[in-house]
Amino acid sequence: MKKKRTLSTILLILLIIAFLASGGYLFHYFWMAKQTENELSQLQQIRQEAFSDTEEETEVKSETGRSIQKGYRKLYKKNSDLIGWVTVKNTKIDYPVMQTKDSPDFYLKHAFDKSYSSYGVPYIQENCDIGLSDNLVLYGHHMNNGSMFSDLCKYESEDFYREHTIIHFDTLDSFGEYEVVAAFKTVAYSEDGFKYYHFVNAESAEAFDEYIAQCKALALYDTGVTAEYGDQLITLSTCEYSRTNGRMVVVAKKIEA
Repeated sequence: MKKKRTLSTILLILLIIAFLASGGYLFHYFWMAKQTENELSQLQQIRQEAFSDTEEETEVKSETGRSIQKGYRKLYKKNSDLIGWVTVKNTKIDYPVMQTKDSPDFYLKHAFDKSYSSYGVPYIQENCDIGLSDNLVLYGHHMNNGSMFSDLCKYESEDFYREHTIIHFDTLDSFGEYEVVAAFKTVAYSEDGFKYYHFVNAESAEAFDEYIAQCKALALYDTGVTAEYGDQLITLSTCEYSRTNGRMVVVAKKIEA
């Protein structure tokens, strides 16, 4: 009888510990989500107010010598890893884009202020060069609360695409509008997957055409839009959970002003 009571007590203690542990995890998860939302909201507000400000400001240049638009000057001063800003209107995708050439994937697990964050910040692949590379590859997490690049998976629906044909990607010194060419699913870290992330600089017109042809072959629907050698591309990528290491990818080309 005494042994049964002891066993029951131990089981009760273990259940209490498990309950407290799961409760602590949930608290941390929601706290982190709220903190991340607040921090990014502040960055969005800084950007919006800076673009709305009519006062003349002293010119600020990036480390590469490029003049920075006034909307990004305060943000750049906060963190010089800032490379641009990506927006898909009427979605949650409205974020700064970072780049760390010497520390690939740093912002996969770090916030804008460089503190640890499971949410990370959207970032551009380390071997991409703004204004030079034929294709800029952008990554963002697919978070359960719908933040970061989660809305990218909505491009699985052609109806959603029809209402979101344009992706805005500003660099520090210029605005950019990109028209969606193709949306597709693939897998990473597999010989069966399309290694879209390997295409950054086209060695020839044939190489560029081959990349577009592969995107079109995998496309979930026909956008009626294509691209040709000389066009500037962006490729947005996030996790897609229908398969192990699944990826949702959206490729778009820059619309010349």
